[in-house]
Amino acid sequence: MLTPADDFPLHQTADPIAFSGTDRNFYDRFFFNGYDLESDTFFAVALGVYPQLNIMDASFSVVHNGLQTNLRASKEMQGDRLNLNVGPITIEIIRPLEETRIIVEDASNGIGADITAYARHQAIEEPRFTRRQGTRAFMDYTRATQNVSWSGSIQIGAADIAVDKCLGTRDRSWGVRSVGMADPQPVVPPMAPQFYWLWTPINFDGYSLFCHTNDDSLGKPWNRRAVLVDHTTGAQHHYDDVKLCPEYVSGTRRISRLSAALTGDGPALTFSMEAGMRFYMQGLGYTHPDWGHGRHHGALHVACDTFTRDDAEAALKSGQIHFLHVQALSSVALELDGKILKGHGAIEQLFIGPHAPSGFQEFMDGILS
Repeated sequence: MLTPADDFPLHQTADPIAFSGTDRNFYDRFFFNGYDLESDTFFAVALGVYPQLNIMDASFSVVHNGLQTNLRASKEMQGDRLNLNVGPITIEIIRPLEETRIIVEDASNGIGADITAYARHQAIEEPRFTRRQGTRAFMDYTRATQNVSWSGSIQIGAADIAVDKCLGTRDRSWGVRSVGMADPQPVVPPMAPQFYWLWTPINFDGYSLFCHTNDDSLGKPWNRRAVLVDHTTGAQHHYDDVKLCPEYVSGTRRISRLSAALTGDGPALTFSMEAGMRFYMQGLGYTHPDWGHGRHHGALHVACDTFTRDDAEAALKSGQIHFLHVQALSSVALELDGKILKGHGAIEQLFIGPHAPSGFQEFMDGILS
């Protein structure tokens, strides 16, 4: 099955580019976010490619003046992985890992954007994420992360939002995750759902800081790393000794404050984050019951919805757990070389099942009780 991608020297196997090994759950994904406190705006973009499912989907979500607007689209991609257009959403790679343009054109829903992300530093390759459930591969993927600055504008209804003051983060990931319809045959023996994911991409003047952890039910990390990037020198300092101290909003699984101490191949440092505005990741399809990544919606399908934070939190309490996964826009203080640097970033959090250090014991205690 030849496609235009086959004219580029990118092959990894003897197969045409349209094929990616034999695992149906192979995916290739873009993610971007951006934020501006002055205009009370948080936006995010995602595009996923699922070669074995022959599907590509994309989404564009904006929180502005307390309302989150979510535009989602899906198409049958006919094996063409280079055509990064899904209905009203298009990604253009201007300079790989340096400059990316996103165009959104959906007049029927009053949504538009022409925005460009510029890398603030070289991309970071995180430790490979490999996790099994019994004998079955649950995750096996690589992720590259990078902070960005933005230019351009977004239109939501009557609002015209300039993003020239926005900073944010992008990531590129590829490999194996659960995509499309769930496997009808459960893991043997059955395993209780458990996933503890915490990620903090942060922007400062002259620096970027990234910290993440995936923990098991006892709180033991199976993938944890922090990286400090000095924009002046380009140096990347990696930290394997990462001590995280989250504080939760009483009776919930929402982080209100996070502090951390890092020791590694760079200067020892500490930082603290105060969580604010919430962006609900289901706007980009994450854990969404209908718009989960790689779901088939026909040749081309586009949908749009809106909700407020109060709507989302009430829905979560009623059992709609796809509102659990959030990024919380946060103010940050970093102590580095005896100085305090102020910045902003996101606390991404998805906590399912038990996590002993947090006091979580059941599937959703603290949410559905």
